[in-house]
Amino acid sequence: MNEIKKKLEEEIRTLDHELKVLLPKEIQRAREHGDLRENAEYKAAKERQSYLQARLGQLHQRLAALTRMNLDKIPHDKVGLGSSVQIRDTATGEAVSYEIVTPEESDPAHGKISPSSPIGKCLLNHEAGDVVEVTVPSGTREYEILRLVTIYDQEPSPAPPTA
Repeated sequence: MNEIKKKLEEEIRTLDHELKVLLPKEIQRAREHGDLRENAEYKAAKERQSYLQARLGQLHQRLAALTRMNLDKIPHDKVGLGSSVQIRDTATGEAVSYEIVTPEESDPAHGKISPSSPIGKCLLNHEAGDVVEVTVPSGTREYEILRLVTIYDQEPSPAPPTA
């Protein structure tokens, strides 16, 4: 979780620097070119400014939400944030593994899904042995939870070697 917070804070610092230091210089240079109504550089800089302000608002909201997140509410014996889950499609028998991660870490191609994804939503609060129905674009699928390792069951990462 701290890694995600650091990543968000770094993006905030970078965008804040652009918004408060670099962009005002661009806008000033564009103003020096004269008529602002037909000044493409000025319009582009003002659009970038609006985008940065909106993005910074989103990042601050997400950071606040992560800070308020109560990790004590993650279940000890059911699928929740940080869980690793192996599921099997009951129709095809195909098994796949997922890790339930925050939206910022989500990468379905690498088995990392958000709790708000269709499969993530359906898996939440279920146990090994449960069968869940997932509505996907191609229809409804049934998956059996074969294996569950919660955030509490996982081995802590080893400390990095010291020099």
